[in-house]
Amino acid sequence: MKTFLVMVGRTDVPWLYSGIDEYVKRIGRYIPFQTVVIQDIKRSKTTPEAVLKKEEGIQILKKIAPGDVVVLLDENGTNYSSRDFAGFLQKQMNSGIRNLFFIIGGAYGFSDEVYQRCDFKLSLSKMTFSHQMVRLIFTEQLYRALSIINNEPYHHD
Repeated sequence: MKTFLVMVGRTDVPWLYSGIDEYVKRIGRYIPFQTVVIQDIKRSKTTPEAVLKKEEGIQILKKIAPGDVVVLLDENGTNYSSRDFAGFLQKQMNSGIRNLFFIIGGAYGFSDEVYQRCDFKLSLSKMTFSHQMVRLIFTEQLYRALSIINNEPYHHD
């Protein structure tokens, strides 16, 4: 199973980029993993948020093929403990899917079309984080889940 993290816009904060890069390397020891950056859609002051989300959604959906499993990182998604997320991930790995996509939307969230295409929604917290911070938090949690699956000592209950 190949795993992808799709993100809208580049990370331009050096310490965030450094942290994300570290966890991406660690994840790569366990599973084929790739980050995919969707270019920011230029927004003028008169561009409605709905138009921006729709344009980002078009770009996101171009990356996904029929049969791919799509998980949106969404504030209204399921909250998992780290162990429960590891169980979710293990179930996906055992299901025989070819590609698993985790998607972080832009600052305004996802278009209706992206919501319609998703298979699961995952919330990292009831708190709100910037979409830039979510990248670091999620890559750490994905690494943690993989270390749990492999019975390694990174996670402590």
